[in-house]
Amino acid sequence: MSTGAIIAIVIGVLIVLALLWFLARAGRNRRLEGRRVEAREIRREAEVGRAQADKTRAEADAQAAEARRQEALARERSATADEQHREARERHIEAAEKDPDADPDEAAAEFDRQHAGTTEGTTGTTAAEGDQSVEHYERTSDTDADRERRFERDSDGDVVRDDTYEQPKTNR
Repeated sequence: MSTGAIIAIVIGVLIVLALLWFLARAGRNRRLEGRRVEAREIRREAEVGRAQADKTRAEADAQAAEARRQEALARERSATADEQHREARERHIEAAEKDPDADPDEAAAEFDRQHAGTTEGTTGTTAAEGDQSVEHYERTSDTDADRERRFERDSDGDVVRDDTYEQPKTNR
């Protein structure tokens, strides 16, 4: 074999090797670009998920704040109702003291019997042993309807039950 033929074979082999190397590199680049696209899509989905989680957390925080506000309002109304109840009882006793035919102690006992368990807006702990949940009761009335709301919180402060009843008032 001549030197020229050997050189031509070597050059041909080098060209084939260069071509194979170039094709392998192009395939590798295509695979890497595909993975980059896939990674960008996963990042975008993760960002959307994070944004949704942030929105959900903000909504939950707003609901918790509203629940705390409602609870404070219920406690305030309960305290007002208790104060009005106490004042009414004192007025009954005062009236009985002024009435020559009435006994103040009997008037107080009669008032307590008549109004036992009718305190509106009360808040109390449930009776379950070791249970740290709290049940709230709120009753409101306006010219259109009577409303009653009961909700219960577990020991973590999460609302586990929320019932609202509304009875429209009828014109008589």
